[in-house]
Formats: sequence, structure tokens, C-alpha cells
Amino acid sequence: MSGTSYAQSSDIQIYFKKPAASFHEALPLGNGRLGALITGNPNKDKITLNEISLWSGGPQDADNENAHSSLKPIQDYLLKGQNKEAQQLLQKQFVAKGPGSGFGNGKEVSFGCYQTMGDLLISWKDTTAAYSDYHRTLNLEKAIAKTTWKRNGVTYTQEALISIPENIMMIRITASEKGKISFSTSMNRNENAAFKVQDQGLIMTGQLPNGKEAGLRFAAGLKVQTKGGKKSWKGKELEVLNADECILLWTAATDYNLQDYSKRGADPEVVVKNNLLRAEKLNPLQLKKAHINTFGSFFNRNRFYLKGAPAEVAALSTPERLIRYEKQLPDPQFPALYYNFGRYLLISSSQKGSMPANLQGLWAEEYQTPWNGDYHLDINIQMNYWLAEPTGLGDLADPLHRFIAGLVKPGMKTAKAYYNAPGWVAHVISNPWGYTSPGEGAEWGSTLTGGAWLCEHIWEHYKFTNDKAFLEKYYPVLKEAANFLSAILIEEPEHKWLVTAPSNSPENTYIMPDGFKGQTAMGPTMDMQICREIFGYTIEASKILNKDSEWAEKLTGIRKRLAPNQIGAAGDINEWLNDWKDAEPQHRHTSHLYGLHPYEEITPWDSPEMANAARETLKQRGDGGTGWSKAWKINFWARLGDGDHALKLFQQLVTPVDPLRKLNMHSGGTYPNLFCAHPPFQIDGNFGGTAGIAEMLMQSHGKDNVIRLLPALPSNADWKDGEVKGMRARNAFVVDFEWQNSQLKKGSILALNGGACKVALPENTLLKDPQGKVLARTTDKAEVIGFNAAKGVSYHFEHL
Repeated sequence: MSGTSYAQSSDIQIYFKKPAASFHEALPLGNGRLGALITGNPNKDKITLNEISLWSGGPQDADNENAHSSLKPIQDYLLKGQNKEAQQLLQKQFVAKGPGSGFGNGKEVSFGCYQTMGDLLISWKDTTAAYSDYHRTLNLEKAIAKTTWKRNGVTYTQEALISIPENIMMIRITASEKGKISFSTSMNRNENAAFKVQDQGLIMTGQLPNGKEAGLRFAAGLKVQTKGGKKSWKGKELEVLNADECILLWTAATDYNLQDYSKRGADPEVVVKNNLLRAEKLNPLQLKKAHINTFGSFFNRNRFYLKGAPAEVAALSTPERLIRYEKQLPDPQFPALYYNFGRYLLISSSQKGSMPANLQGLWAEEYQTPWNGDYHLDINIQMNYWLAEPTGLGDLADPLHRFIAGLVKPGMKTAKAYYNAPGWVAHVISNPWGYTSPGEGAEWGSTLTGGAWLCEHIWEHYKFTNDKAFLEKYYPVLKEAANFLSAILIEEPEHKWLVTAPSNSPENTYIMPDGFKGQTAMGPTMDMQICREIFGYTIEASKILNKDSEWAEKLTGIRKRLAPNQIGAAGDINEWLNDWKDAEPQHRHTSHLYGLHPYEEITPWDSPEMANAARETLKQRGDGGTGWSKAWKINFWARLGDGDHALKLFQQLVTPVDPLRKLNMHSGGTYPNLFCAHPPFQIDGNFGGTAGIAEMLMQSHGKDNVIRLLPALPSNADWKDGEVKGMRARNAFVVDFEWQNSQLKKGSILALNGGACKVALPENTLLKDPQGKVLARTTDKAEVIGFNAAKGVSYHFEHL
């Protein structure tokens, strides 16, 4: 197989010239429930296995029921400027009851952690001869990992996929000559697992701990079908000798109950056996075809192309392209590959009827995953879903929406325990068991806007779809989150603004004029921005749904009194209520720019002074940071219309990282398989980077939701010619467009629901209806064109 055959798919194919030496070189497969990492070793192959609900731990009562008795004393200290005393009391009272998350090592406590399901092992026979002509690829459009190699003149091919409709992994192994396939295979798990051979298949069962109690039960099953040759079991290992072709079928399940996590679901062993029985009856080629069609139905909704591919790129592996891209050599299709990979990962780790993508999506090799592989609510799970709506995958945010709704009941209990307040709250960390309590360390764990930040995703889904039934269903979630925040606000003494207290700016530290370094504060800027946001859209939702008008009017009055964004002496936006110094001026979180992104209250066109202050904030913060931090900054710079700086951050985000090299929290980068090197691997950087590219290409936020095409197109030559299909805009529009020599040339706007549409078009551009009638025309300058779009009709624009 020649390297040039890869040129045609350099925007949808990840390619390796050798087997994976680690997790960070493996190819990820997933269907939103099952996951696998394909290493493709022709001698001893190890495929890491995952099931997204495999968590230790379980439901727990982590609320300190008497914490609210300390709320007023803490607030009084803050009102007097005695932050040290407030923080000391907060550290004692506003923490979780018990071990909390185990400080990020929660495997053995009730918080639990996400875990690997184990490994699928394939040990090939007759490996004394060396192999050659090795290729390992992941086709992102088809979601198939393919490995080929030669040994003793025979070409071997291994194709792996994980079917969404069948919830099965299928690995098909073929050879160019009959009778040449010989290997042994088994499953392995180092903890809490037992194995048995039953019905000519291998079944693994087990139960994870919930602290000192028993937790989730799980099961996995493996069946092997052969053409020709012989099969025999030796213990838990199946030996295949001299076969012509082999099909490996694998699936897994737990008894986690998605509808009610306090109850057990179906017996996972029964689920696994039935799944395997069904899969065995399917024709492998039909299964593959159905898989490609299903995955493609998501993947091909939206595509991004940068035109041109240097000939020398054609034969390069993905790691080689990463190294070359770091040198800023031409590779126009590399950003498109990264963009497509991000969308691929979301399709693979978030499907309806399952759980949200976690800190690692669903790909983990550990039994104690980093930071428990949990749901961090101070940016991480939110960043996972930033790309969903604009890239046409809004329906795949369904697991997130249901997860948010599942936090309401426990969040109401937590709101009473800590704040004696109505509504619901979630702090910084959560898990499948509805954890809403603060973390075990108040300096990071008492951020109180995690739940409200999550609610933005509900509103955004409505904005992108105009689905009133969806808004009606989730309106109580929004309302009760707003209820909580409106109930806990207090009046600060200097300006009489309403502020949150006690709170902090996620994971950051201030320095007061007296030298005290702390985290606990009144009214950090991000809190105020989130309050304005959730109050604003809940008020708007009440009008759309024609309910709660008196309550909405009261909330409108409260919203007007919130502490505003403030510009400090250094020209930047203050992170806290006061213009205090940062203990770490280049901290990885830039939470006080929440109003720039993902919220839309700071824009270059409606608030230029504040946008300039946001730009100054980013300059002072610097471009360093972890993977997700760099990804967020791509989105910031794109919102400011600076495509060159956004590209600079993207180039840093994809800096190649040696998996064996130890990273610090200011480096980040990308592993050979394009996983984000947080460090360690954390998937939010991939998702955030993809969302950032989407923001560079098109925006529809801000007042009137004007569609802005190429708002942050880099001047880099790689980006001068391109095309986008299926980008989604707020108010339910689908937009296609092309550009040449960095100038918008033509495109179309499809109205899914109809209604008012506004689009910013360059000079000398025509807007036409389907019959070719000119609806509007810009003159010698760019203008915002407004028109009334009919449902289901596509309107076209063309630059003259």
C-alpha cells in the first residue's frame, strides 16, 4: 500500500506507520456506550475496553446539613472585608461531609471513579518472522480502524468498528491466503472480575465497590466466529488455528439505571448474552454497512474543508504531520482533520440513551482515572459540548440535558443544607449519582455556579432549534437554578450591588491590599455574568412559554442590580469585585471572560470598550496553560475577531507531545493520536479546540443573532480557500458557504423553522430567494441584511 493513497483522505484519516506503544498512540472507537482503543500490534495486541457507565461508588449523602448556620457569619466577615476569617470558617463548614471525591482519587469511596472495563488480548502465533508494510488507520467518516501488515508473504487485515445500532464491537480479521490466521484471544481485568466459558463464548462478570459496600455490577462478553480452521478453549483463552477469516464480537453492560440511579437496572450478564446472540445472527457485511450509514448520518451533517494538499504530506503519518505542522509548514487539511476528529469524538462518546462524555470522553485505561474521570462543572463538561450545536450535533447533547435535569432533586437538598435557599445548586464536581455537594476543599470546591453554567446548554439548544416543546420540558430546571441564585444574593456595602457570597473565581487566588492571599470572595465577575445570563434567558423563556410573568418581572428588577463588569486600573476586566492582584497572573482559568465566551454580553460590535478590556485581559493572561485552557482562548480570540491569534493558540494546542515526557500545567499539547495532552489526556481540549475553529468560521451570538461568516479567518495562506457545509446558526438556520483568496464568494441559508434572519454580508453581494429574485444587495461596504425566511426554504448569496 503506497503512502499516496492517503492523500485523498488527509482531512478524515488518522494514520500510523507502527503499532501503538501506548494509550496515546491508539485509535479510539466508540458508540456512546462502548469504547475501545486499537493498538494494532501484529504480535501481542491489547485493545483497551470501556463502557461509559462503569463507575465505582454510588449514591451518597455528602451534604453538611448544618452548613447554612455558618452562612451569615461568613457573609458578615466578607462584608467587613475580613476575607481571611470568612475563608477559615468556609473551609470548616462549606465542604462535603465525608471524603468527597477523595481529592480526585475516589475509586474506593462513595464518590467513585470511572474505570476501564479491561483489555481484549490477541496473541498471534508464528511471530518469529518480522512483519512489514504496516499501516494503521482510523477513518473518521466511517468510524473504522483498519490495520494491515505482511508476514511471510501473507497480507493480514484487521478491521474494527463499534456499531451504534447493535451496541457491539466487531473485529474482522482476514488474510490474503487461506488457512493463515492463527492466534489466541481472551479478556483481562485486574480487579473485581471473574471469567467463565459459556455457550462457546467468554463471559466476564464483576461488581465494583461503593466505599465499603457493593456497587455496580458489570459484564462483558466475547464470541469468535471463524471460517475454516479450528477453535478450542484453554481455560479462559480461545485458540484459533489455520482459519481463513475470523469475526470477534464484543459487548459490555452494567446495571446502572439511567432513569433512576438509586435503583438497579437490568442484569448486565443477561443484556450481554442477548446482545451477542443477536449479533451472531447478523451478516458481518450488513452490520458494517448499517454502522457506516448510522455514523455517517451524524458525521456528514457538517463538513469543513481547507483546499490544497502539499504532495509531501500524502505519505506522512499523523505524528509526522504534527511535527511538520509545528514547523508551520503548509498543511491546509490538518485543521480540518482536527475539527473532524473533535466531531468524531463527540459522536463516539455521546449518544441518546446513554451518559454524557466525561473528562476522557469514554476512553480510559486506568482503574483510578485522573480526577476520577468525572464531571467537572467549572468548565470541563461544558466545554465537551460547545461544539455540539454549531456543528450539527445538537441532538447528541441529549445525555447532558438529562444529566442536568437529574441534578435538580439532589441539588435542592444541597441548596437547603448550605444556603437554606430554594431552587437547586451544583458546585464543582459531579458523578453519575447526582453529586451536588461542595468538594472536600472549599478553596476550589465551593464554586456555586456549576449548575447554572450547565443550564446554558439547555438554553443554547433552544436557541439553535427554537423547539418550544424542549424548552417547556426543561424550563423548570432553568427556573429553579435562577431561583437559587436570586435567593442567595446579598447587597455589598460600597455600591449597593447584589452579589453572590461566599464564592470564588474557579481555582484562582487573589491578593488583597493587606497581602492576604485567598479564594473566598463576594461577587466574583464570573458569578455575576452567569447570574445575568441565566436570569436573562429564564425571563425570556417565561415570555415565550407565557408563564410566571410576575416572577419574571421581579427577577428583571434583581438582574438590574447585579454587580456589573468592571475595567481595572491596568485596562483589563476585574476578576473579583475589587481590583485585586492575581497571585498567579497567568492562571489557566480565565473565568472572568465568561461574558465574552460562552456568554454573549461582551461583543466587539455592541460593547467595544469592554471587548477591548477583554483583549487586554487575554494579553495579560498570556497564551500558556493546559490543553483546555488554550482551547478556551481560541474561542475568546475568535469572538474578538482575531483569527491570527486564534490560529496561534491552535498551533500551540496541537504542539506534538511525547507520551513519555512529563508535562507541567503550562504546556499542554497533543499526543500522537490527536488526544489532547491536558496533561494527562483530557478530552475537553479536543472538543474546545473544535468549537474554537467553528467560532473562527461562523458566529451567530449576540444581539439579534446576526449570522457572521468568517468572523475570525486567519491571514495564514493555508486558510485562504475553503468551504463549510451544514454549519448551524441560532434561530434554526443551516448555513453553507465558500471563500476564495480569503473573500466570501457564495453560500446558502436554509431556514429549518422560518422567521426573521439577519446575516452580515460583504460589499457587492446579492441575496436571492430560490427563484432567483434578488431580496437584498449590499453596496460598496459590508452590511447586515435582514429578511423574513420561510420554513424549509433555502436562500442564496453571491459576491459579485
